[in-house]
Amino acid sequence: MKITFYGHATFGIQIKDIHILVDPFITGNENASEIDIETLKADYILVTHAHQDHILDVEAIAKRTGAVIVSNYEIVNHFQEKDLEGHPMNHGGSWDFEFGNVKYVNAIHTSSFPDGSYGGQPGGFIIEGEHKTIYIAGDTALTMDMKLIPMQTKLDLAILPIGDNFTMGIEDAIIASDFIDCDKILGCHFDTFGYIEIDHEEAKRKFYDKDKDLMLLEIGASMEL
Repeated sequence: MKITFYGHATFGIQIKDIHILVDPFITGNENASEIDIETLKADYILVTHAHQDHILDVEAIAKRTGAVIVSNYEIVNHFQEKDLEGHPMNHGGSWDFEFGNVKYVNAIHTSSFPDGSYGGQPGGFIIEGEHKTIYIAGDTALTMDMKLIPMQTKLDLAILPIGDNFTMGIEDAIIASDFIDCDKILGCHFDTFGYIEIDHEEAKRKFYDKDKDLMLLEIGASMEL
C-alpha cells in the first residue's frame, strides 16, 4: 500500500493497481500549487464530508478518470446528479470493493456543500487491504466511538487531523491514537490556513514522548506500508 500526501486532507492510496483518492482539495490550496490534478490517477474517490476543502476537485477528477465516488448517501447523490458514478454508504456500513473492504465510521464535525445545502453526516473510513489496514478519520473531534475500532480491527496506520480549531489538535490526537490502539499516525489538516498552522517539531516531540510516531509528509511525498 502506497500513500501519497497532496496537502491538507488529500491523499492518494495505491493498492496494487488500484488508485484511490481521498478528499481532493488541491486547486484551492496554495501550498499544493505544484500538484497538477490532470496527472492524478483515480479509480475511486473517497469523500469524508461535503465541505469545500474536501470536495473542491472531486467533479473535475471524476469526470476525467471515471472514478467511483464513495461517500455518504447525500454526497453521492449530489455527484450522481452531475452524471458521475457513485457508491453510497452510511455509518456502520461496509462494502467489499476490488481493492479491499471499506467501512464508513463516525466522525464529529459538520457537513454542508459550499452553497450551504445539506451534505449528510460526516464520517471516516477504515480500509482493509489485502495486507494492511488504515483508518482515515476525516475531520473530527476526539470521540469515544474511536474505541470501537480496535474491537474489530487491528490498524497498521491512522490518518488523523491535527491542526486544531476545526478538528482535533495534537493532544486530542494523541488520546485518539490510544483509543484506536495505533501508535503510527500520519497527520493531516494542518498549515493550510492560519487557523490550523502547527509547530511541526513540537507536534512530533509530543507524540514521541508518548512512544508514538507522528509522520508529517511534505506535499507530493509518499510512504509505503
